Amino acid sequence: MTTTRKLFLGARLKRLRRDLGLQQSAMATQLGISASYLNHLERNQRPVTAGILLRLAEVFDVNVKVFAAEGNESAGAEHLGEIFSDQMFSDLAISRYELVELADNAPTVAEGVARLYTALRDLQRQTHSGDGDETDPRGLITPETWVRDYIQESNNHYPELEACAETLGVAMADALSIAEPLRRRLKDAWGISCRVVSPALLGESTQQYDPERRVFMLSSLLRSENRTFGLAYQLAMVEFREVIERVVEAAAPPDQGSRHLLHVSLANYAAGAIIMPYGRFLASAEEYNYSIDRLCGEYGANVEQVSHRLTTLSRPGARGVPFFMIRVDAAGNISKRYAGNAFPFSRFGGTCPRWNLHAAFQNAGKAISQVIETPDGQRFFTISRTIERPIRPDVQSDGLLAVGLGCELRYAEKLHCAAGLDLANPPTTPIGPACAICPRMNCPQRATAPAGRALAVDENRKTISPYPFVPA
Repeated sequence: MTTTRKLFLGARLKRLRRDLGLQQSAMATQLGISASYLNHLERNQRPVTAGILLRLAEVFDVNVKVFAAEGNESAGAEHLGEIFSDQMFSDLAISRYELVELADNAPTVAEGVARLYTALRDLQRQTHSGDGDETDPRGLITPETWVRDYIQESNNHYPELEACAETLGVAMADALSIAEPLRRRLKDAWGISCRVVSPALLGESTQQYDPERRVFMLSSLLRSENRTFGLAYQLAMVEFREVIERVVEAAAPPDQGSRHLLHVSLANYAAGAIIMPYGRFLASAEEYNYSIDRLCGEYGANVEQVSHRLTTLSRPGARGVPFFMIRVDAAGNISKRYAGNAFPFSRFGGTCPRWNLHAAFQNAGKAISQVIETPDGQRFFTISRTIERPIRPDVQSDGLLAVGLGCELRYAEKLHCAAGLDLANPPTTPIGPACAICPRMNCPQRATAPAGRALAVDENRKTISPYPFVPA
């Protein structure tokens, strides 16, 4: 007999209502329930039923799967587990039950804890100035951290930008390449001339706009698809300036660094949306079974650009496969992470060494597929492959990065790269979010013992894992 898990989603329901600016009575009316019943739901005194979830989807365009999924909060129990795995909390022995209680019943407090911890980590990375100046405490969170979290909270999808970019991108569609229409648009509509110049003229820059001369310069070292993207980026900066500024203002960045970085990130987003207009790109992705190589050929884009675009397909009523994407260098440093839905890795740490993203560097140019399973039983189909940096200043420099793209296993049947695999019973690699919070025992890749677990080291015996521990 199968027991259906009851969904107590009061904190998420309350946050949704507040985000919508609704009183309980107004939201209850739209859901077709009484205000008192909604109050019970928000206080977790009643479970959220399938009927309520369907009404949420119909009335407020809520993605039901994301809304009801375990651990989908920005500071859910899993993320709190990462925080409290820090050595400074080792004597507290905080149980998972307590973390779940905090995440479910006081989500705003949990988010506050997450922000404080993020600020602490960022502060530890900075050089202490010792000048004693008083600043906004939010400024302790680095711009890249703040922007990354904002993008994730937005599910990496911006409807207003998508609408503008789709109108422009469709109008400029060209059978050969969109690069020339982009150049003409910059010249004819905005009086901006575009030139490919020697890298000596740009110094450390790969592209640069001179507003006084109204000249946009691209380094001759850039590959063709990166030049095209550069043109689209500059067009987005001038064509969608007001739209981007509205999104930035609504986001309320804590400082100028975060504001500028978010502006650039949104312009990059718009550039991808111009080159790969939403409706046409989604249709192509479905037609080609999400074949990255075919999509690269169709849109004159590179692997990274197409992979990032695939994480943005969250338009209500026209959603694509919800992918996540991560980009790393050979040392394992994460430089990009995006997700249209679930993301199976650590918020504060790196990735699991058992994920074959790291093996991509030994198989340059090849796409490596793998099914991974997280400790909570979720399974994901992933593809890893190397990409080259947009520019290499010299031939001696390492030009390789690796991109990992993945989705929940249930979507894999739609993917070209999963054709022929037994998806009902695939070979599966158990992974974890980060060693410090991973509960898996007997892992030969473990780099540190999990927080809150007593070590089980025996002088007379060596184990597969260098840090054996007592199970919970």
